[in-house]
This record gives sequence, structure tokens and C-alpha cells, in this order.
Amino acid sequence: MCWKIRTGFSKQIEPDRIKKYSDWFYKTHLKPHFELEEKYVFPILGAENDLVKRSLTEHRRLKRLFKQTTNIEKPLVLIEEELEAHIRFEERNLFVEIQKIATQDQLAKIKEIHTEESFTENNDDPFWI
Repeated sequence: MCWKIRTGFSKQIEPDRIKKYSDWFYKTHLKPHFELEEKYVFPILGAENDLVKRSLTEHRRLKRLFKQTTNIEKPLVLIEEELEAHIRFEERNLFVEIQKIATQDQLAKIKEIHTEESFTENNDDPFWI
């Protein structure tokens, strides 16, 4: 999605079109993904862990950005930047720590919830092509 936002702006696509896609993406993919992480992944390290606290803070910030309905260009730019940084943080820091302490059962559950997650694209308005 980050790439699609960048591409949309580079092609001077109307922000409303990009916002419509980002709203769909958030509702369909990102919100459920956050919920699964918060329910199954973050508890492995615990609520007091600094990495978990940072991830939860970033989830809340991203949720607020997606809910913006005025001056939408600015929140879209911030979503693109912050979501990409958040993904890198989780991949390079949070998940590395989780892998160090997670049990086999916990790792199997993480694999299960990510395997079930299939990506379906919304091609109603492929502004990024």
C-alpha cells in the first residue's frame, strides 16, 4: 500500500482516489492484521515490553491517520511514511525478539494466523498502474 500511495502522488492522482483505496486497505487488511498481532503476537513479550509498547503506539497513530477525513493529502503522506517504518521496525526488531523467546506452540500459532491471511486486491480503481 505504501508504494501505491507514493505512486499515486507521483502520478498526480486525486487524493480522494488514493484515500478511497487506503480506507479499503485499512478495513480489509490492516485493521484485522493489527488485531491478530495484538491478540496473539504481542502477548509473547508482554504488555510492559518496550518493543510492544512502541508497536501499540504506532498502531494507534496509524489508526488515527486512517480516520482523518479532512486535508487528506497530509495524512496519506504520513501513512505512507509511518506504515513503512512500522513494518521495518516490527520485522527487524520486534519479531526478532519474539522469535528468541516464543515457544513452538506460539510460533505455530503465529504461522497459522499469517497463513490464513490471504491478500485480495481491490482493482476497482487501479490508479497505481
